[in-house]
Amino acid sequence: MKRSFFLASCAGVIVGALLTATMLQNRTAPSPPPAVRADDTRTAVGLTTTFAPVVKRVTPAVVNISSTRVVKTAGSPDSLQMDDFFRQFFGGGFGGRIPQRPTERRSSSLGSGVIVSADGYVLTNNHVVENATSVKVALSDRRELTAKIVGTDPQTDVALLKIDGKSFPTVPMGDSSRVQIGDVALAIGNPFGIGQTVTMGIVGATSRGGLGIEDYEDFIQTDAAINPGNSGGALINTNGELIAINTAILAGNSGGNQGVGFAIPINMAREVMDQLTKTGKISRGYIGAGIQDVTPALAKAFKVPVNGGAVIREVEPGAPAAKAGLQPGDVVTAVDKLPITDSNSFKLRVSRTAPGTPLHMTVLRDGSPRDITVTPITRPGETAKDDEDRSSSSPEGTPTALRGLSVDNLNSDIARQLRLPANVTGVVVTGVEPGSPASEAGLRNGDVIQHVNRKPVSNVQEFNQALRQAGSDPMVLLVNRGGQSQFLAVEPH
Repeated sequence: MKRSFFLASCAGVIVGALLTATMLQNRTAPSPPPAVRADDTRTAVGLTTTFAPVVKRVTPAVVNISSTRVVKTAGSPDSLQMDDFFRQFFGGGFGGRIPQRPTERRSSSLGSGVIVSADGYVLTNNHVVENATSVKVALSDRRELTAKIVGTDPQTDVALLKIDGKSFPTVPMGDSSRVQIGDVALAIGNPFGIGQTVTMGIVGATSRGGLGIEDYEDFIQTDAAINPGNSGGALINTNGELIAINTAILAGNSGGNQGVGFAIPINMAREVMDQLTKTGKISRGYIGAGIQDVTPALAKAFKVPVNGGAVIREVEPGAPAAKAGLQPGDVVTAVDKLPITDSNSFKLRVSRTAPGTPLHMTVLRDGSPRDITVTPITRPGETAKDDEDRSSSSPEGTPTALRGLSVDNLNSDIARQLRLPANVTGVVVTGVEPGSPASEAGLRNGDVIQHVNRKPVSNVQEFNQALRQAGSDPMVLLVNRGGQSQFLAVEPH
């Protein structure tokens, strides 16, 4: 980035004239009130004139990480010694493609890490060392040590390394639950491989989720510059305590810092670290329930205030949620007396609970509160599928809320084409009229409507009957899309 500097020069005569004028003015003008010193302002907001002592204490524990991985690629056509006889017949290749001999090449990446124990445990990002065949850690005293990958957690993007030795410099861990919006934060890392760099900013948000960066997101957002190569570095507070591990930036076309960076809270990273050091793997709580946020339309339909909570959209048969009595349409407002603000906070609360530990949930069902205790089990392998774009429409005589929607019976062939589990029942949406309430609610072709106002429907006849009972009132539909169910609220125009 080019910087513009304003240069000014003054002749001695001009300077002398100005000084003379100033002296004359001071003889006649009254004395101005005492100015507020800059130091007084800084003290009022708790700032200091320098962070040098804190940085000096912390930077020796922030390291550079270089990883190497072997990437297999197709070989160059020139690497094959093809005889002229075959070239005449195949034009230099078989079926237009020359058979290529696989080759291997080494790919390197740079990142940062933080030493968190004197015996050499280092926290960094999973994406810094993912699939690495060798990892090197460079310390501030110019030593370069080979690191062992103790374990990784791709779902939070945390990795734990170990270097041999003792009495390493460390960064003390803070408590990320105490971080507040407006706190000063310092990001330390090795961006672009140019050496250690420190940037300053403030915390812009906490508990950021739903960004689609990782499976489990509880990010601290900061405007301290987190540039490429800062991944895995330290985000510290003004006391020199580690509050987060830098992990991602919101990049523009330039790919560089845009003033919005995200870091993994140290409390989350510490939980991952503790499990990796004890067992070498991560075990998360699982209750077998699909969830979604409470929108204003759903809040109205479920008779709940629009101030948070998570809606249970589906319950897996035989899973802990089903055994405890949770039902689709329940709104979870608190877990162990801690408020649930949205589906992400509920997901994090369950996943961070050790399997076998009961969770006491406050649930609203049809507007009435009730207490339900669910005991999570160990989370099985991930089977979630990406949502696919689909639509919807309605038969003649449909009430106002679903006018413009047409449906058909769901059979095994259609279910197979839509990649739905064998146990899914309902009616499949075959058309949706643009601008209709159904379209505005988000219904798409290929959606399978399983419930109407929380009553299951298995064919068109039951679907039409449910619509007649609902009349022209707003409706809540349980819709399965690509194997995952979610509630949609449809309001008439």
